[in-house]
Amino acid sequence: MDTKIGALDACPHSSTDLCAVPSNGAVSTIQSSTPSTIVTPSDATLGRHLARRLVQIGVTDIFSVPGDFNLTLLDHLIAEPGLTNIGCCNELNAGYAADGYARARGVGACVVTFTVGGLSVLNAIAGAYSENLPLVCIVGGPNSNDYGTNRILHHTIGLPDFSQELRCFQTVTCYQAVVNHLEDAHELIDTAISTSLKESKPVYISISCNLAGVPHPTFSREPVPFSLNPRLSNQMGLEAAVEAAAAFLDKAVKPVLVGGPKLRVANATDAFVELADACGYPLAVKPSAKGLVPENHPHFIGTYWGAISTPFCAEIVESADAYLFAGPIFNDYSSVGYSLLLKKEKAIIVQPDRVVIGNGPAFGCILMKDFLRALGKRLKRNTTAYENYHRIFVPEGHPLKSAPKEPLRVNVLFQHIQNMLSSETAVIAETGDSWFNCQKLKLPRGCGYEFQMQYGSIGWSVGATLGYAQAVPEKRVIACIGDGSFQVTAQDVSTMIRNGQRTIIFLINNGGYTIEVEIHDGPYNVIKNWNYTGLVDAIHNGEGKCWTTKVRCEEELIEAINTATGDKKDNLCFIEVIVHKDDTSKELLEWGSRVSAANSRPPNPQLKCRTYTDLTTTDPEPWPIGIKRNTKEEHFNKYHKAKVLHTE
Repeated sequence: MDTKIGALDACPHSSTDLCAVPSNGAVSTIQSSTPSTIVTPSDATLGRHLARRLVQIGVTDIFSVPGDFNLTLLDHLIAEPGLTNIGCCNELNAGYAADGYARARGVGACVVTFTVGGLSVLNAIAGAYSENLPLVCIVGGPNSNDYGTNRILHHTIGLPDFSQELRCFQTVTCYQAVVNHLEDAHELIDTAISTSLKESKPVYISISCNLAGVPHPTFSREPVPFSLNPRLSNQMGLEAAVEAAAAFLDKAVKPVLVGGPKLRVANATDAFVELADACGYPLAVKPSAKGLVPENHPHFIGTYWGAISTPFCAEIVESADAYLFAGPIFNDYSSVGYSLLLKKEKAIIVQPDRVVIGNGPAFGCILMKDFLRALGKRLKRNTTAYENYHRIFVPEGHPLKSAPKEPLRVNVLFQHIQNMLSSETAVIAETGDSWFNCQKLKLPRGCGYEFQMQYGSIGWSVGATLGYAQAVPEKRVIACIGDGSFQVTAQDVSTMIRNGQRTIIFLINNGGYTIEVEIHDGPYNVIKNWNYTGLVDAIHNGEGKCWTTKVRCEEELIEAINTATGDKKDNLCFIEVIVHKDDTSKELLEWGSRVSAANSRPPNPQLKCRTYTDLTTTDPEPWPIGIKRNTKEEHFNKYHKAKVLHTE
């Protein structure tokens, strides 16, 4: 049966609700199709059709920066009763906001102008692509009469070829539509949006500036809700994969489960938890999957992140004789510089549409959620590994008690942030030491959690916080942002205030790019100190609800949190936390040294290529995590020697 994509209010927002929240991979909600109705001629325009389509899939807010090529389009978008325009300070933040919105709603949208706006938002779209987020990037394009005329337009690089922006977007979107004729506009727009939903990736739609307000017969009726054919598993392959996996795991003595970030795009979080319930294995997550799995699960053992894992988690995972990874991404960051102590022959790797067992066999055309559910019905219950964990587990201690007026320590700050969390909050962690400190937070059921690990663009959290808070106003967002990252995208605190958001921002002021210091230090990692509260006060300018304060000790922090959650609970609260420049988590120190070592590997003398530049692994089943250093090196040499076309 086809899946109908419809209005978001068919179900409430919840961090564990499959129909609305992208933490479980949903792109929109399900509803019954409704009869198509005739619209008035004045509303039968391209712009209004696009607006109605966005509302249908659950987008009720668009993030925009106006420019002369998109102004008429914006007129028609904001004329749609169900759509609100959120004007941003720059295109990069508009893209980040659409990213954050998509994480909470399942799909987001931004609107910018041609080339100067498009290339500015491109970085944010690339980040959304890396995180598998459905996002519709809409660009107001040149007048349709200017295509193919050899004219040179403003907002371009001075060439009559208008395709530069399109070519840039081709590598970071799954579909591109250039709408410069009304006759095929309906088809192009619908194909783009439905492709974004099906592929869970961003798409690019360029609309000529003179077409948005023009009526056309193809827009004369309310669009019928999208009908997306559901993906189905190959049943024979599914049965074979389940049989092989069950035999593999049932013969193990102490198997474990590890969830990865692709649980979201595979819509498989519930199936993964059901598998954990059935089999009794200990349950861990990769760092980029934090928040996807309920941490109050009785067999949850924390974050598996190699040498910087939750205490006792790595010991259980790496000592297991079998491990099932559901939706993992093994990159240099998540593998702590390729230093995970894992063996491929012990692993079952489950990707959204593929299962690989050990060194083989592999099974394709199998949906992750189908495989996990079927496997849960076949496995014998085995709690040995969890019992081992329970025996060795020692509860974590608390930070040393601060002396009166002692300078505030970061571990004390996060102890108090922990106490703020509930089902009515969500955490946004910026790239930097907040990654590691926020990983240690224990999330109550229903508490949202988001960070951008694969792309790791500093400054992402400001725009993402804006978008996430706009998408789920019933939650209070707690954003942990370093001073260096904040300087990249600070302006859109203005947009948060303008839209009455109640976010609490902890600005951690330690005087520089701390995460980069721990990878490779240099004078370029020291930044100019700002009066951050003064800046936000200037942005506030007496309009809207905003409260700021600086804290230097625990007593001031406690008072600030009490105010932010009490008298100022309906305000945007900006708390500047001043800490020592060398006050970092121990996890960052370890991670930084290992990533530095990975970055500093000398060139392999056997790979002196002159004519072949693609040095990416083409192993059909890449295993890019070092079991041992020499094993990783042998793996690299094996596949790259074969690829070199000409060597000296």
